[in-house]
Amino acid sequence: MSGRPPANRMMLAAFKARSVGAKKGHSLLKKKRDALKARFQQMLREIVDTKKEVGRGMRDAVYSIAKMSWAAGDVSSQVLERARKPECTLNLGAMNVAGVYLPVFKMEKDGSRDISANIGVAGGGTVVQQCKEVHQRVLLLLVKMASLQTSFVTLDEEIKMTSRRVNALEYVLIPRINDIIAYIKTELDESEREEFFRVKKVVDNKKKKAQLERKEQGLRDDAKAASAAANAGVIEQRDADVIF
Repeated sequence: MSGRPPANRMMLAAFKARSVGAKKGHSLLKKKRDALKARFQQMLREIVDTKKEVGRGMRDAVYSIAKMSWAAGDVSSQVLERARKPECTLNLGAMNVAGVYLPVFKMEKDGSRDISANIGVAGGGTVVQQCKEVHQRVLLLLVKMASLQTSFVTLDEEIKMTSRRVNALEYVLIPRINDIIAYIKTELDESEREEFFRVKKVVDNKKKKAQLERKEQGLRDDAKAASAAANAGVIEQRDADVIF
């Protein structure tokens, strides 16, 4: 059959080893997919909760700005004038989940670059600091949500790719290997039956030949015995000697 490997013991052992490896890989990929799906569901709940927190934080931030404007006036010009270097920076890290590295954003704060310390000294300084703290909390939540959503997309793609691999092993590769193993076994069984009948035929022919030789030998022995008996009878039937 075209496309089939040669049916011999070596190929059978090779495909059996390949079948064991494919099944082991299938099992490991299923465990990986299950772990990724569990983390996916957990991350989805975290995203929903974080979005709710962001909504509440944005509401508090708007209220804090209104409160600061009432207490200290418009301080935007002072903030823009003093802003030279960022107080909060964003760093990119990675988290390993079942062999998949997910991006993680982390916000770091440098207190030495705080420009709000001298804003509102004449009045409303406490409210300015409270407004700053509220906005920093909201910023931290936004960074967390961005990190979760980025990891969520990466995790979703990895789950899809792993699922495709699992399905390819389960429905394509493993059945194909099993089909080849069954084909090789069938061919080997057929060869063994043919060899058995060939050997049996040879043995039967040898037996028939031996029986024929014994029969011919028996006939030759019978002929020799009959000839010897005939010669002995002729000697006995000779006339006795006449004495005068």
